[in-house]
Amino acid sequence: MTPAHRIVSLIPSATEIVCALGFEDQLVARSHECDHPAAVTRLATCTAPKFDPDGTSYQIDQRVKAILQEALAVYRVDADLLRRLRPDVIVTQSQCEVCAVSLRDVEQIARDYLDSEVRIVSLAPNALGDIWADIQRVADALGASERGRQLVTKLRERMSAITDRARSIGPRPTVACIEWIDPLMAAGNWMPELVAMAGGVNLLGDAGQHSPWIKLDDLARCDPDLIFIAPCGFDIARSMQDLPALARTPGWASLRAVADGRVYVADGNQYFNRPGPRIVESLEILAEVFHPGALDFGHRGTGWRSL
Repeated sequence: MTPAHRIVSLIPSATEIVCALGFEDQLVARSHECDHPAAVTRLATCTAPKFDPDGTSYQIDQRVKAILQEALAVYRVDADLLRRLRPDVIVTQSQCEVCAVSLRDVEQIARDYLDSEVRIVSLAPNALGDIWADIQRVADALGASERGRQLVTKLRERMSAITDRARSIGPRPTVACIEWIDPLMAAGNWMPELVAMAGGVNLLGDAGQHSPWIKLDDLARCDPDLIFIAPCGFDIARSMQDLPALARTPGWASLRAVADGRVYVADGNQYFNRPGPRIVESLEILAEVFHPGALDFGHRGTGWRSL
């Protein structure tokens, strides 16, 4: 029997991992962005952004860069709330300063504010294999190592089945994945691996590496069959607000994918930018987009749409 815990999750993917492992009832607080499964929204929120999250992609980018230039964390943590909640496990991340509260802030709060001993589990997903390792790391910290192994095996088997189906369908489209609209950023980390598994050929961004800034000239040079847009932290409706700026960029209309009507927008917030259990659904979405009519997992209209 696994011991009872008081768990705080400071990033959405970690919340989903904790719940998938069967510890939803032991969560006592979440980040302001944790919203899946829906029941976690009842929990107290212990983080907040230090910048105004409204505005265009360009405005948000400028605000975040201004904060980071001053060596400040992008998010604040409610240390008083954490002290009242007395967690024994805090799950955070060290992969990206923009994605969640910084690890050093969490460690500082644990030293200064938490009287009892707390275990900090820091996730660092740079590639697909790291996601599996992170799931197991959380499971181990919660005394549920076997649950972790079973969950990872189940998720990998589901993804292998999708990969087998997708790779049996030809031809393989060349793909440019966009993670931010203004300025342009290609998708790195686990996205190139997902593209390959879904039966595509990734052209921009490298597996296991941070997402790179690009220019429209880079898109023009590779001129992909398909452009897949899944901005970090944005759902489809929010992404659509910024797409007119991209469409007005000189050279956009002449891209082959644009002319052929093969530009797609996906929910980056709920799927592609959450390195947790729903990475399987992210692969399903890519497979649907790459192989229209041949594969259908039911995500069109909710997980993605065509322009």
